Amino acid sequence: MSFSTPTLQLKISEVAQRLRLLTQINLQPHWQVINPGESDHPVEINEKEHIPWAAGKQVLKLRQKIIVPRELQGYPLIGLTLRLVLSWWAQDAQIYINNQFVQAGDLFDSYTRILLSSSVQPGDEFEIELSLISPGHDRGALVNSCCWYELSDSSKIDPSFLADELEILGIFLASENHQPDLETDLTSLGKILDIISGYILPKVPRTRGVWGGQNLTEFENSLTQVRQILKSVIPKLDSYKISLLGHAHLDLAWLWPITETWIVAQKTFESVLQLQTDFPELIFCHSSPILYEWIEKHRPDLFSQIQDNIQKGIWEIAAGLWVEPELNIINGESIVRQVLYGQRYVLEKMGQLSTVAWLPDTFGFCWQLPQIFQQGGIDYFITQKLRWNDTTKFPYGLFEWQGLDGTKIISFMTALIGERVDPVKMFKYALEWKTQTGLNQSLWLPGVGDHGGGPTRDMLEITRRWNQSAIFPEFKFQKVTDYLTEVLNNAPAPLPIWQDELYLEFHRGCYTTHADQKRFNRRGETLLYEAELFATIATLYSGSIYPQQEIETAWKQILLNQFHDILPGTAITEVYQQANQDWETAIKTAEEILHQSFDAIVASISVNFPSQLNAQPIFIFNSLNWSRSEVVAVPIPNSDSCWQIYDYQGIPQTAQTRGERSEKPQLLFLAKNVPSLGYQVYWLGRKQAETLEISQKNPDISYMGRHIADYTESIAEKNEVVKYYQLEPQKISFENDILRVIVDTETGNLEQVFDLINQRNILQPGLGNQLQVFADSGQYWDGWNINPNYQQYPLNSPQLESIEWIESGPIVWRLRIIKRLNQSEFCQNYILEQGSPLLKIETTVNWQERHTLIKVAFPLTIKADFASYEIPCGVIQRPTNPQTPPSPPPPLPPVYGGFPGGKAKWEVPAIHWADISTPDYGISILNDSKYGYDAQSDQLRLTLLRGSTWPDPEADLGWHQFSYAVYPHAGDWKQAKTVQKGYEFNRPLQVKIYPPISATANLESSSCQSFLELGSEHLILMAFKQSETKSKQWILRCYECQGEETRLELQNNLGLTIDYSVNILEQPQETTAFISAWKIVSFALTSRES
Repeated sequence: MSFSTPTLQLKISEVAQRLRLLTQINLQPHWQVINPGESDHPVEINEKEHIPWAAGKQVLKLRQKIIVPRELQGYPLIGLTLRLVLSWWAQDAQIYINNQFVQAGDLFDSYTRILLSSSVQPGDEFEIELSLISPGHDRGALVNSCCWYELSDSSKIDPSFLADELEILGIFLASENHQPDLETDLTSLGKILDIISGYILPKVPRTRGVWGGQNLTEFENSLTQVRQILKSVIPKLDSYKISLLGHAHLDLAWLWPITETWIVAQKTFESVLQLQTDFPELIFCHSSPILYEWIEKHRPDLFSQIQDNIQKGIWEIAAGLWVEPELNIINGESIVRQVLYGQRYVLEKMGQLSTVAWLPDTFGFCWQLPQIFQQGGIDYFITQKLRWNDTTKFPYGLFEWQGLDGTKIISFMTALIGERVDPVKMFKYALEWKTQTGLNQSLWLPGVGDHGGGPTRDMLEITRRWNQSAIFPEFKFQKVTDYLTEVLNNAPAPLPIWQDELYLEFHRGCYTTHADQKRFNRRGETLLYEAELFATIATLYSGSIYPQQEIETAWKQILLNQFHDILPGTAITEVYQQANQDWETAIKTAEEILHQSFDAIVASISVNFPSQLNAQPIFIFNSLNWSRSEVVAVPIPNSDSCWQIYDYQGIPQTAQTRGERSEKPQLLFLAKNVPSLGYQVYWLGRKQAETLEISQKNPDISYMGRHIADYTESIAEKNEVVKYYQLEPQKISFENDILRVIVDTETGNLEQVFDLINQRNILQPGLGNQLQVFADSGQYWDGWNINPNYQQYPLNSPQLESIEWIESGPIVWRLRIIKRLNQSEFCQNYILEQGSPLLKIETTVNWQERHTLIKVAFPLTIKADFASYEIPCGVIQRPTNPQTPPSPPPPLPPVYGGFPGGKAKWEVPAIHWADISTPDYGISILNDSKYGYDAQSDQLRLTLLRGSTWPDPEADLGWHQFSYAVYPHAGDWKQAKTVQKGYEFNRPLQVKIYPPISATANLESSSCQSFLELGSEHLILMAFKQSETKSKQWILRCYECQGEETRLELQNNLGLTIDYSVNILEQPQETTAFISAWKIVSFALTSRES
């Protein structure tokens, strides 16, 4: 009799299932529910064979008594080891044996094998009680509960162990074509399995009791024969190699505060160190320098042991970044600092740089990471997160990721993290890995994760047990760097190349959730850039002491809050209470450094005497590396009309008073041509007699609801740059010399934005700035995910309540629109400024909606197949009409630029702006703290707010302030310098006013100067700072922003010269003044006087 492979697979499955019944008992049906004051009652089991109970931190208490039988299906149990095996979905699990607490667990530490007895006897009793608390956001479940009896005598064959071996063989046979050389062995195996079935299939009526004597011997002999036949496939299974690396994913903050993480890390590291003593083969890795630093400060004894094990080669530091951050919406310099501070720490404390960027749980990866990692001494990028994609399966396991600038990095998509040592599952993964990569050697990452824990003693005991298997591939603990070295030597050449961002098709709500964190981040990044910049200038120009420690402390507070569950908005309320304090502390530090630096610089500047006595100097500082003009506001003592702005030559400037509606009166004027990374001086003084009669007009009119007065005023006779509006029925119009804006008074939406320079209307009539609202619920990952079908559930848009003029030229026009949505109020100001090509929309919201998504839409009069978006230190194009890829998909080429059609990119991240352009015209939408966009061929939308309730039920409730802007332009985003406009929108000119100048001032004038120029409009300054290691050396970092080669031509009045190029770790590199497309470059500078 011969067996076909499919028939044999069925036989194997049947026999494996029967063998497990000889030593395993399902406990699920036997639990009793404990309710105080009531009798115990049986549980209810659902179709998944789970024991469920209600969501919302509800308690379920269960109890049952286990009495050891003499046999199972006739197989004797005397002397076997007994373990209680449990798995659950519960926020908290407490396990008691015979009224003694033995173990706790949670959502992540959700599986256990508890030793009840090392040698059972019939009649042994164990009273088991479980106290389980359901998650706040989901129903709880006791997923599985069993008793497992195991043979401790390694000379005998454990039926369940053999069952697992048989299952692995079945998996192997299902994955391979039938091998002719195995046919005889497989036929023999089928016959032996029939013999085994004769012992373990149920008999009706049953005539035998416990096996004994000859029956047991015959059964054990048949198991031995099976094992011998299995050995014949060893040459095939031995070709597979499974490497192990112990791991404990430690989320710094998520469903627990960071104060708890410090303690969890300590316990995890203590556990690992003890296990490495008992199991010398265990190699463990951890990835967060911030946790190492905490251990060093609070447990130096523990830290010393970790250092020792690093030297022994059994503890791997995969710690290339300070934390595991969000990597879509932080700016390029933040990513640089994550690497810089992470690598500096491990080099100093562990004696080596980490060659690994270990990022298993970050929610997507921007396209400039290969370049930043390579410049930071990192050779390998590792994640598993793209396995979470909801639309398309990521095609590669091992590949080269080519960044925007052409830099390549070896990239590795690991197995899932937080896994047990489960040989059946591990072998399935090994076969999948072979299919995907052609490689026989896979890597498995055992260890309890998220809330720490790491490998357990039971995992390591199972590993040792399976290393004794006659057929299973040998386990080998190995560093990930050693593993990658080995597999790269055997990998197909060349590796496939991925030329695109690594977009996670999941967690798209993270660009928007917890808008306060996004605003804090943008503000913190901006202020730290400016604080470093002007502290450096103050040190070089005026001899101030550079506040390096204060800056590093502030940066590390920002970097911590960029962790991938804090900044995305996906942690509990308590996390944000602490995070907000840290944001505010860092921002306050940066503000103090910035203003101290301004004061030091100003104290060293001599300016011309003002044209009148008692005038106050106004210093306008420009933190960007190009000259610019911008409307600024200067505080004045009162809002009367006697104040005047003069330029440094004493020429009066057109100005506008703001004060009737403001607590602090201000004077607005256009600061013109403020030089690159420099300043310009103006003066605040009293008006001269001949100008006292000139004052600003404000129309004595307001527009409430739909009751619009008919008000027109001729603008032909007025020499005003921001012109008086013209009002038609149901329309309000106002304009500057670049844009005309028409507002629909029925809706408050933009009827038209007309480009006066290029004579083009950019919006579809009446639909601009439309607030679109959608129901956004039903997602398990509430804070993380936007409902993919949200557009099928539109809700009513906010309704107009009032329109009112707030300011009316000649410098600024501000029209206020107030709308209401249920209990939420939107106050939006449409703003035109003198000389500005932007229509700014300044927004204040009292947001009270739950499970609601709100976007602002701009339907356009142009169409394009692609939209452009700013990413960290670069720009990416994405399709405006995401389409399903062809089915079946074509074979992937060796160089692959992304999934065809980009179907899943229906919500995407951007930093400062998104743009739709044709070759001759385009429109950009800028933002000051919003990161989520979507596009159609003729529409751009910006996502403003969400209303998730898990994990933080208070997420986004309350007041929000943010701004965005419409920027119409000729040509594409490059010709329009949209990159620069985005920076200007986010880093406005800084204004400092000082007391009247003394008569002893130096007469040599420095009323307008640039401290530093880069000599190319394609370069964006990222940082100008003191070196980390050399107090007399300065680091200048910039990037090329338009995808074209350029040249750095440094000019400065600080006495600096370029010594050499450096990487982001500030290590010397080959120096060149030419900068290729999208390149990030850093230079070490020294003063000629040093």
